[in-house]
Amino acid sequence: MENEYGLGPKVVSNAAACIEVERKALISFKEGLKDPSGRLSSWVGKDCCQWAGVGCSKQTGHVIKLHLRNPHNSTFIDPGDSKELEDYKFSCLSGKISLSLLELKYLNLLDLSWNDFQGEPIPEYIGSLSDLSYLDLSSASFSGLVPPHLGNLSNLRYLNLYSDSYRPYVIDNTFVSDLNWIARLPHLEYLNLGYINLSLASNTWMQVANMLPSLLQLHLQNCDLRNFPDSLPTMNLSALRILRLGDNNFNHFLPHWLSNISTLEVLDLSNSGIKGPTAHISWRKLCNLQLLYLSNNDVSGEIVELVEGLSECSNTSLEELQLVGNKLSGQIPESIGHFKYLRSLYLPSNSFSGSIPSSIGRLTDLETLDLSSNAMNGTIPDSIGQLSRLVSLNLKWNSWRGVVSETHFLSLAKLERFYVSSVRMSLAIKIRNEWVPPFSLQDIEVVDCHLGSTFPQWLSTQKNLSTLTLKNAAISGEIPDWLGKLSRQLFLLDLSGNQFGGEIPSSLEFRSSAWVDLSSNFLEGSPPIWYNVSVLRLKSNLLSGPMTLNFCQEMSSLTDLDLSGNSLNGSLPPFISRLKNLGTLVLSNNLLSGNIDIPWKEMSLSTIDLSRNNLSGDIPDSICFSPYLEVLKLFSNNFSGELSPSLQNCTGLSLLDLGENKFSGTIPKWVGDNLSILSELGLRGNMSVETFQSNYVISLISIS
Repeated sequence: MENEYGLGPKVVSNAAACIEVERKALISFKEGLKDPSGRLSSWVGKDCCQWAGVGCSKQTGHVIKLHLRNPHNSTFIDPGDSKELEDYKFSCLSGKISLSLLELKYLNLLDLSWNDFQGEPIPEYIGSLSDLSYLDLSSASFSGLVPPHLGNLSNLRYLNLYSDSYRPYVIDNTFVSDLNWIARLPHLEYLNLGYINLSLASNTWMQVANMLPSLLQLHLQNCDLRNFPDSLPTMNLSALRILRLGDNNFNHFLPHWLSNISTLEVLDLSNSGIKGPTAHISWRKLCNLQLLYLSNNDVSGEIVELVEGLSECSNTSLEELQLVGNKLSGQIPESIGHFKYLRSLYLPSNSFSGSIPSSIGRLTDLETLDLSSNAMNGTIPDSIGQLSRLVSLNLKWNSWRGVVSETHFLSLAKLERFYVSSVRMSLAIKIRNEWVPPFSLQDIEVVDCHLGSTFPQWLSTQKNLSTLTLKNAAISGEIPDWLGKLSRQLFLLDLSGNQFGGEIPSSLEFRSSAWVDLSSNFLEGSPPIWYNVSVLRLKSNLLSGPMTLNFCQEMSSLTDLDLSGNSLNGSLPPFISRLKNLGTLVLSNNLLSGNIDIPWKEMSLSTIDLSRNNLSGDIPDSICFSPYLEVLKLFSNNFSGELSPSLQNCTGLSLLDLGENKFSGTIPKWVGDNLSILSELGLRGNMSVETFQSNYVISLISIS
């Protein structure tokens, strides 16, 4: 499919025969490349016009297009996905670009994007392919100086040199010495120099871009640009539609000359050190703006000028507004309801206050609304229930007050994600048990809101849940058995901070690597056995009994276990070492007794907290066999004797608390000498500190 410039990458079928000198040039070009997946296997025979990726003129037979973009879907490569990365690398062309390309004198399209030229420089002689109108070398692992010879390509309309940042030989190693050569490309419509270091041209980049009257798109994200000119004598970018300058270091106010680019449809200045109020721009002149990204800056003040300025447009076209992570304050104005095409409204991590304006219900195209992490202290209007296309609603980490009822969800048939929290239960969610919601949620998070005295019955209709959080919601009674029908697909269940009583239902089961937090309730019985759970937090309940062999055998997936603040008794059994994946073990504030001489060396713990029990004896030598151990808390027990010299092998410890035991003797010198990263040491109520010296800075936790 051809792009918007009509330049390709469509490869034409051909009527005229291949030119022999060009066929030989292509063969020479192929010989310089490595092609592990055989993408160029069709490059045999006399008719080069039939070869994959080669396009010829139907009239003359000359090669006019060479489209060798990696066909692997590599728009985004997750370095952690080894299979995806392997497939991508296998389909990459690499090697060197042969000088024989100069024989393709009529070439107007060259696309080598998403291959892997492993840090090779962009060949200077590409600047001699004078017929080129389309050049794409993006994400192909070129590095070094971008040759100014590309300025000789006076017919160029499309230039993409975007240099992705995840390959080690490319990062910070592709740069330009100046940008004056760009000004010699008068027909340029698309320019992408993303992730190329432009710091040497930081003072002139905008002046050069302003000399390109045909420019439609300018992409200069993450280029280490530091200069934003305060003014421009004239504005020549009368056709510019897309301006992406994110991830730079401007440290500057929004320049007022942006108002003069009335054709702008996309403006991206996210994470670029933009500061000050939005009032520097006359937003009413930017009526074509569809996407506005100003996230992660120091933009301050209110957004009244921005919202009301754009809303004055007779046919406002704004679709996305992202102002995440700024210093914006005040109320969200009612005029936000004029953006009838708005699909995404992202305003989290600011200081907005007040209520959501009731006009929000007029944004009938809205799919995402995120007001999280603000100072919103008003009400949530029931008009929000009119947003029939809403998929994600994030209102958490605010101070909402008032009531949310069924009306707030009336037409939210497409809602998949709902997050809300308040402070000290200032928001109540009052919904009848018999209510059947119009949506099917995947994620729900309700924190510090008053949900009522019993578990919400309407949740039993939500068959697609993967996360369920009802935290500090004043729910009492027992956890219902029907929750077991939903739990099998849950990745996260957090019911902590409520008043649940009784035993944990045996019907509960979880998907692989699930996270379960039922802390701070009144749950009774023995700890549950869920073999798929990786994080289990049941602290501050009424659980009792010993640690059983069955628990330690079946819970082999555990990485994090917190059973503190219960009434577990008996000794710490040796078979707890069967929890070989465990990184955090917290059993403090129980009734455990006996010694702790278990096979610690068979585990890979980073945190051990056995404080406030009735444990006794020595600290076993094997406890320091784990090279990952960072936190060891054994305070308020009955351990005795002198500190074992084996503790000096715990070289990774940052916190060691042995206070309120029955240790004797003095603090050994090796504590200060060998535990070099120890920052907190607790020995209160034990030994003398008269001889203690340390070469390191240690915060002593009340040692006397």
